[in-house]
Amino acid sequence: MDLSTLIGLIVGFGALIVAMLMEGGSPAALIAPSAMLIVFGGTIGATMIAYPLECVMKLPALFGIVFKQQKHDAHALIERFVELGEKARKNGLLSLESDAQEIDDPFLKQALMLAVDGTDAETLRAILESQMEHMGERHEVLFGMLEAMGGFAPTMGIIGTVMGLVHVLSNLSDPNSLGPEIAVAFIATLWGVCTANLLWLPLGGKLKRKSHEEVFFRQIALEGILAVQSGENPRVVRQKLEGMVARDKKKRGADDEAGASEAKKAA
Repeated sequence: MDLSTLIGLIVGFGALIVAMLMEGGSPAALIAPSAMLIVFGGTIGATMIAYPLECVMKLPALFGIVFKQQKHDAHALIERFVELGEKARKNGLLSLESDAQEIDDPFLKQALMLAVDGTDAETLRAILESQMEHMGERHEVLFGMLEAMGGFAPTMGIIGTVMGLVHVLSNLSDPNSLGPEIAVAFIATLWGVCTANLLWLPLGGKLKRKSHEEVFFRQIALEGILAVQSGENPRVVRQKLEGMVARDKKKRGADDEAGASEAKKAA
């Protein structure tokens, strides 16, 4: 399990509850069925309008992916290609067929089998890049859907609050009930903002990062397979693939800094 996701959700929602208790409030006040219905139901309804039903039906599976710990060890993969490269140079590409049968990753297994079968480098690259592009597009739709839900939720919360205030203003006969009724009306906005910023947007961001890691892992596999197929020196293979990892880390660091800078400007 991806503990950072679970701990983050616990810390985020826990902080809100503790802060509410410190102010003398009761967490039970957050349980407002009508407000929750408007926020969650409205958000899902808007998502179904914006995205195909098959994508919305994948929401439960997306939660599973977000909480699942991915095992993409780039350095272990590089070492594997170094070993394959050494074996291929000594015994030829056909000797790697037994290694391919032992690989669990479908993409890596297919790539190695294509190389063993004598597929030329240009065709091999085209096939694997096409698969990677298709996977990236599929992932983009899914994490984009979560990010869209993060935009719908606050708006649904505001709609719920306006509906609550309309009800309050239509019944002013009992001034003593105005305070509690207005407070209940604003619960919808609270739910909308909380679910957007503690659920949908963070989960969308986590899924986006996981997608990047998986695509990059396959990029390493692609370049590794092509290097082994061309008979490159294993030391050169290691340096080439480790260079890819270093450039990716540098790029992600720059992207994180740019994101933090934009957030600071927005604040």
